[in-house]
Amino acid sequence: MRQAIDGITDFIFMEDKLRTSDIILIPGGSRRELMEQAAKLYHEGLAKYILPSGSYNKKIPKYKSEWQFLYDVGIELGVSDEAILKEDKATHTFENAKCSYDVIKQKGIKVDRVILVCKSFHARRAYLTYKTAFPSSIEILVSPIIDERDIRKDNWFLDPDKTHRVMGEVIKIGKYFEKHIPNLVK
Repeated sequence: MRQAIDGITDFIFMEDKLRTSDIILIPGGSRRELMEQAAKLYHEGLAKYILPSGSYNKKIPKYKSEWQFLYDVGIELGVSDEAILKEDKATHTFENAKCSYDVIKQKGIKVDRVILVCKSFHARRAYLTYKTAFPSSIEILVSPIIDERDIRKDNWFLDPDKTHRVMGEVIKIGKYFEKHIPNLVK
């Protein structure tokens, strides 16, 4: 049974060694840890832009969008206004990726490598989604965060709620990508 857990763990949880990149992407969310990580990487000089993405989210009702929430956290953490690009229309991960790439093109930003800041258990689906929506020539490095739910590769299988969340990602990956497989093998 441990082999099955290890296989799921290795598939779902991703983390890359980070290098200087052109932009830091956040595929939406209501967790301040996402922008905290992006701001940390920005202040370390790993990228000169941060692009949070996302429209209205009922989990953060006092904000018009996930973008606004993440923008406000970024400003609070000392990220310059000019460094935070805007995408506030996306309603799900594929839209986060597609709309973020549209913003990059509209701004005329040359992108060879990006850092994707996402929740640890969302890492594989976010990575695959951005790899599908972005040109294949763009390298995507994953920088996961652990939020207050504390879902990690060493504990997700020990708690029913954490297990449910991780297995939900496995199901979503199948649903998201089944229709894209024919296009990926062309």
